[in-house]
Amino acid sequence: MQTTWIISANAGRARFFSESDPAAPLQEIEDMVNAAARLRVTEAVSDKMGPTAATSSSHGIGGSEAAGFAHNAKAGAPNKLYQPAQTPAEHEAELFAKEISNYLVQAHGEGRFQKLVLSASPQFLGVLRSNLDPQIKQLIKLEFNKDYTHSNAQDLRAHLQAQQNKPE
Repeated sequence: MQTTWIISANAGRARFFSESDPAAPLQEIEDMVNAAARLRVTEAVSDKMGPTAATSSSHGIGGSEAAGFAHNAKAGAPNKLYQPAQTPAEHEAELFAKEISNYLVQAHGEGRFQKLVLSASPQFLGVLRSNLDPQIKQLIKLEFNKDYTHSNAQDLRAHLQAQQNKPE
């Protein structure tokens, strides 16, 4: 009989359940916690560019030359209005998604599951999808953009069955 794993996840936690028999209760097999997601921004980020970082300096990267034009603008260097392409929280979520993907690849290689059901918070589901290994993506039979990480196994099954039976 094929074993299905059900993953309930968000950026801070991923719970893995196993289902071999639809009539039997789900078995929780793993509970991963992303400790970095629980940190305050000041604990996670050591360097912060202040609002006046290197301003009014003809040598600093944030300075301006003639008519308010940053002398480094052509080089694409950041100025005081610089915003990174990815926030620290987004970066930590991506690292956690990669950790989940690696765990799934290893477990599938060991023959521990054949099918996969994903239930994740809407923000994290996209991150998880983009970081899953292609061979694991092929095993997904259902996806739900709901966060059920705080539900017990019985409630999780009930939620997923209700979502599955919901008319589109």
